[in-house]
Amino acid sequence: MKLRTNIAAILAFCLLLLALQQGRLDRISLAAEAAETRPFSWQAGPGSVSPASDAKAPNIVLILADDLGWNDITHYGGGIAGGTVPTPNIDSIAQQGMHFPRAYAGNATCAPSRAALLTGRYGPRTGFEFTPTSPGFARQTGGRWIDENAEYPPPSELGLPTSELTIAESLKEKDYHSILLGKWHLGSAEGTVPNDQGFDEFLGFNSGARLFMDVDDPQVVNSRQEFDPIDNFLWASQRFAISYNQGETFKPGSHMTDYLSREAVSAIEANANRPFFMFLSYNAPHTPLQAEKSDYDALSHIEDHTERTYAAMLRGLDRGIGQVLAALEENGLEENTIVIFTSDNGGANYLGLTDINQPYRGWKLSFFEGGIRVPYFIKWPTRIPAASEYSSPVAHIDVFPTVLAAAGIDIPDDRVIDGVDILNAALDAEQPPLNRPLYWRDAGYKVVQQDGWKLQVQEQNGQRWLYNLNNDPTEQNNLIDNQPDRAELLMQTLYEIDGQMSEPLWPGLTDREVSIDYTLENEPEGERETIIWTN
Repeated sequence: MKLRTNIAAILAFCLLLLALQQGRLDRISLAAEAAETRPFSWQAGPGSVSPASDAKAPNIVLILADDLGWNDITHYGGGIAGGTVPTPNIDSIAQQGMHFPRAYAGNATCAPSRAALLTGRYGPRTGFEFTPTSPGFARQTGGRWIDENAEYPPPSELGLPTSELTIAESLKEKDYHSILLGKWHLGSAEGTVPNDQGFDEFLGFNSGARLFMDVDDPQVVNSRQEFDPIDNFLWASQRFAISYNQGETFKPGSHMTDYLSREAVSAIEANANRPFFMFLSYNAPHTPLQAEKSDYDALSHIEDHTERTYAAMLRGLDRGIGQVLAALEENGLEENTIVIFTSDNGGANYLGLTDINQPYRGWKLSFFEGGIRVPYFIKWPTRIPAASEYSSPVAHIDVFPTVLAAAGIDIPDDRVIDGVDILNAALDAEQPPLNRPLYWRDAGYKVVQQDGWKLQVQEQNGQRWLYNLNNDPTEQNNLIDNQPDRAELLMQTLYEIDGQMSEPLWPGLTDREVSIDYTLENEPEGERETIIWTN
């Protein structure tokens, strides 16, 4: 074990050196040591609601978890550690509003999914198909190198195009004040940071990960996944740091999740008298796994250290969301606030935890249900009946048109918007069920779903999967050889949509095999069913 630990430490150090030499870390990570916690003030709205306004537009709070597994929360009867770690505050959003049991992420990985969420457009339509990264990172963390001679822009130049229209930019039409707290991951160059994409205030970080606490803090519990080269890279390269509106970096005053939650409460209080859009983009429970010791100690019944740390992070996440919900109520905003909760994708196989996406197959990076089926709850007391359900398939691309419709803003007609207003569909009894196709793409890995049927195509090796999700939601029975007519029909739909997409804004660097049924830690040697993921 000591030798294994030393090797992992050496690998992490080498990865950090390589990143530093090649300028691969984002600008916050490359800054000098972060300053200690410093106070700041949110921009204050008016002291009272304007009497000239007939009715205050609904506030919008979009809460996004990071790499949350379907089975991490207790709403659907499961939960981490056999359901012994309840998530009552997250569950309450569904109980007091509407839940969508067939809801899908924009992509199976963080950044492209966030791009789809904020624009209402498929990632491949915007060109934001791959997560911004670096050749150094990709080379050191595994996979088959695609083209050593490919020209690849500096990672600092990769981001959501300025031509794209975000929710925050669109809401300017109705004078919304837009706030982002937490993870951005859609660019760090001028023009691509949150303040250039419609957000008036941004408290967070541009990159895809951050430490939640200093690693040697006496109140932190760390869980390093030594078998995962990406985790080793994160421990070596990421710091406990945050910034306000791209200013000086500083350390949050506590565990990152608790800090973001407290600041969200303060931001709500500062904006109680004007319409606001808050994008609360937690980085939990994404790696590196770090929990507050108090949360870890409260879960002594969980024997496995990794699972216990992960569960403790979920406990903190649920507590923070409860604080945000309470702040809305205490400030008299609950009735006229739309609260949306979801995750950017499914749980990751590199944690080594086997049950986080149960009962579904697959992980983050795959378009099997475990990689893209996500919790999706909307609460709006003035319009949505409590404990309601909408069973038609919905997706992250629907958030953009749904929010704009709720705010009384027309959908832009100068571009294709792939999403639809799902509240209009769900609350109008005369509306037929949604049966539009849903589409995903990662290079040669392409997927379409319609009428409960789902076709996955792996162009790199000709592999195809066809499932009837209506009676086989866990994708156990591949019908590709038994349903040739259905497969052909879906193939036509898939490539019709695919032909409308844009070329990627930057090339994919590596292809890597990702197991569908095994974690990175317990993958068997020899044959196993895999997908090929490009980044």
